[in-house]
Amino acid sequence: MGQSPTVPRVIGLDLSLTCTGVAGEGWTDIIRPRTGLRGHPRLAFIVDQVAIHIRNADLVVIEGPSFGGGVAHRHEDLAGLRVMVRHACWRRGIPYAIVPPSCRALYATGKGSGSKGAVRDAVRERYGVDCDGPGRYDQADAYVLLAMGLHHKGWPLAVVPDTHRRGLDGCQWPDTEGLAA
Repeated sequence: MGQSPTVPRVIGLDLSLTCTGVAGEGWTDIIRPRTGLRGHPRLAFIVDQVAIHIRNADLVVIEGPSFGGGVAHRHEDLAGLRVMVRHACWRRGIPYAIVPPSCRALYATGKGSGSKGAVRDAVRERYGVDCDGPGRYDQADAYVLLAMGLHHKGWPLAVVPDTHRRGLDGCQWPDTEGLAA
């Protein structure tokens, strides 16, 4: 008799300089640097905490950049954080995917412009995971990223309408054949 297949360990990451959302199947968490931590120390803290969460992951799904409004001086640090987290995955031989924010919203709500509140409500209704308190929207975003990664790998957490499933198409999924540490 063969062994039954094991659900892959997928981690969703909604990276932020102030409150990073992290999710795995059935749980969410946040990474919040202490007030006043800036520059390299803040980036190192976030990457170190992410490294703890992605340990033993089969896939990490990272929200890509949003080119909307925001504080211009933080764009460089946030871009650097994304590169550092991708590099941390690469060094550990963990494949990673990049999901545009509109694809995350589309998968969760059926609309690429779905609001943060609508995404959070979808996570509660579809997956039974409450995202409350500080970082609630970051947690919900991370949970949708996790769900997308599991769906992509053939392990959907819930039935998702075709209109929502289209969100999987606009993502950069890893070529695991070309992965090298």
